[in-house]
Amino acid sequence: MAVLVGKKAPVFKAQAVINGGTFVEDFSLEQYIGKKYVVLFFYPKDFTFVCPTELHAFQEKLSEFEQRNCAVVACSTDTEQSHWGWLQLPKNKGGIQGVTYPLVADTSKTISANYDVLNGEYFYDENNQMQSTAELIAYRGLFLIDKNGIVQHQLVNNLPLGRNIDEALRTLDALIFFETNGEVCPANWAVGKAGMKDTHDAVAEYLAKN
Repeated sequence: MAVLVGKKAPVFKAQAVINGGTFVEDFSLEQYIGKKYVVLFFYPKDFTFVCPTELHAFQEKLSEFEQRNCAVVACSTDTEQSHWGWLQLPKNKGGIQGVTYPLVADTSKTISANYDVLNGEYFYDENNQMQSTAELIAYRGLFLIDKNGIVQHQLVNNLPLGRNIDEALRTLDALIFFETNGEVCPANWAVGKAGMKDTHDAVAEYLAKN
């Protein structure tokens, strides 16, 4: 598993569905550079069981991310048409109707591969036929990207394990606190708690760049 923390978030352009039903071409995170933080999260499949609970949970907290000047973007290896169909289905029928943040269609699987969250790999068998080691879908990866396009946090869960959206908010708060105050955040830090002074050169270098 690649560690992307401290590196530029891999760039991409892909089809996406925004605002609960509008198709867009060449969706890119570059639109947020210099303007917003981004929480980019990957999920395995549309029309499944754990995935809609996560997508609805992000929607329920969306205003809190937006208050922190952070965009939320979801991505899976499904097509944009699949995303659109799922968005039309009510929650009580397993759908994600009401979700308004972008859903990126990684149909080529290159985005998941570049973020190193793709479950499985291609290979050629003895008959020179292309095979895969597993179903090529995304793990539950989450990446917090700062306004300079640098990954500051990543978390990757296996397929059965849903994520905690409050922890994503807490980590975003910690990044904002650090950038604002120049203090690092100890274990279990939360808004309202004290930070810690750190004279490490890496901290000073980060602040100088931001």
